[in-house]
Amino acid sequence: MTSHILAIEDDPVLSVHLHEHLSSRGFKVTLHGDGKAGLAQGLKQSFDLVLLDILLPSLDGLKVLAQLRQNSNVPVILMSALGAEQDRIAGFSQGADDYLPKPFTMAELEVRIAAIMRRVAYERGYRKVTKAVPTLELNQKHNDARHDGQWAQLTTTEFRLLELLIENAGEVLSKAFLYQQVLHRAYSQHDRSLDMHISHVRRKLSAIGYLSGRLDTAWGKGYVFELDQS
Repeated sequence: MTSHILAIEDDPVLSVHLHEHLSSRGFKVTLHGDGKAGLAQGLKQSFDLVLLDILLPSLDGLKVLAQLRQNSNVPVILMSALGAEQDRIAGFSQGADDYLPKPFTMAELEVRIAAIMRRVAYERGYRKVTKAVPTLELNQKHNDARHDGQWAQLTTTEFRLLELLIENAGEVLSKAFLYQQVLHRAYSQHDRSLDMHISHVRRKLSAIGYLSGRLDTAWGKGYVFELDQS
């Protein structure tokens, strides 16, 4: 089945390049150059991935992302010439799966897309979690976690991160390992993407009242999921 990508980008030159390159790689591509129009398209139709510029007319990309996340966990790659750390943090806080600073090559974009597509295909395999987690349901169909009837509203990246840590509960997983397995790229000490995803998972689990387990930081090593033994 052909993967369908929604690209919301107001730069006409980049839009043409996106459409031509991704179409040549076998993707179906729908383009929108306006935030509101792109959001409307994303809400009424199912897509496999969204490429989303931040600086858009009528409605900026972060607001588009926030509204998308209220209705869908479709993978989203943010594209922006805004390279400051606070902009990346804002993007991940709204639920972005990846952040691609401009300018970028089509080759780099293709690698990022392929990594996310592999992860989504892997998650849709509906693997059974090997370790039981009291009062927390991991739903691979929805890529989300539920406690006491409440969904955590995890992104696909956050879900995969939580699932991997739970599968290895009690074992410290290194940042390098988590970057490769979850974000599908090499770890860099200046890259705080993983830390932000961990922070979001903690906040979302706390918001639904899940207290039977926690994501602990193993300083200088990585992260570990610990069950409350009390």
